[in-house]
Amino acid sequence: MNTSSQQFDGRHRDAYLASKLRALLTGQGTSFLMEAHNGLSARIVTEAGFEGIWASGLSISASLGVRDANEASWTQILEVVEFMTDSTDLPILLDGDTGYGNFNSVRRLVQKLCQRNVAGVCLEDKMFPKTNSFVGEDQELADPSEFAGKIKAAKDSQSHDAFCVVARVEALIVGRGLTEALSRAEQYHAAGADAILIHSKKSDGAEILKFAEHWQDRCPLVIVPTTYYAVPTQAFIDAKIASIIWANHNLRASVASMRKICAAIHRERSLSGIEAELPRVKEIFDLVDQDELTQAEGIYLPKEKKAAPPTDASRRGEASQ
Repeated sequence: MNTSSQQFDGRHRDAYLASKLRALLTGQGTSFLMEAHNGLSARIVTEAGFEGIWASGLSISASLGVRDANEASWTQILEVVEFMTDSTDLPILLDGDTGYGNFNSVRRLVQKLCQRNVAGVCLEDKMFPKTNSFVGEDQELADPSEFAGKIKAAKDSQSHDAFCVVARVEALIVGRGLTEALSRAEQYHAAGADAILIHSKKSDGAEILKFAEHWQDRCPLVIVPTTYYAVPTQAFIDAKIASIIWANHNLRASVASMRKICAAIHRERSLSGIEAELPRVKEIFDLVDQDELTQAEGIYLPKEKKAAPPTDASRRGEASQ
């Protein structure tokens, strides 16, 4: 796999990738974004055939060994995401939590995301530092007018028109109901949000479908069916959901796999029973495009000097020693 910087002129790559994300949000039908949390998982998502990537705040934080509570700074998150954008030609939507502070923090964040070829950011209307939506019951929402200011600040700070700002509405998460969720979504849409992510932790998906029915396609809707995974995807396609995010499944799959392998090696003190279950080391080399480096070495490194064939005189000298 070639890296993205080799496949596209870097001077316009930010707008190119953002245009791809915008097309996923505004096009006909429902698109699907898959979670990734580092460069390697971004390549695996690309290899699987997905159209876009969700750079999950939970997954990136957990992969760094910290909680999804802004314990990793936005610059640390951005370092990880930069490796991801270098690893794929898929557009990346960053889970930007609450924007890491006030409107000014959001402005700085968006400027840096555009510089690093991130296609869009999703901001949620909770207080900083954030609390994961599935942790506890008592979560404080941001004032909707103040959050609308963050959305406007984000849009005013983007370096090109294609960059996408998605406003994540948490009213249903905290039990505020459909009316407030719709009201908040409308304020954020009016402030310039390119799409609304409506979030829920109920398992039946009913309030998501009800929201979609009342929203009436005012702008694209995005959902994250982590808790209502049993609802048939067709129901959301029929409701004209623009994009569905599979939000943390690569991280969870890696945790399950690592636990299994670690337990087996610790128990058996041998690799013989697990080697067949693992990808070959060559597959890792292929994922990170080792062949490209080998080819580059042939172009840029000096050629090794070949030893001159021995002469008759040198042969006689060697024989006399």
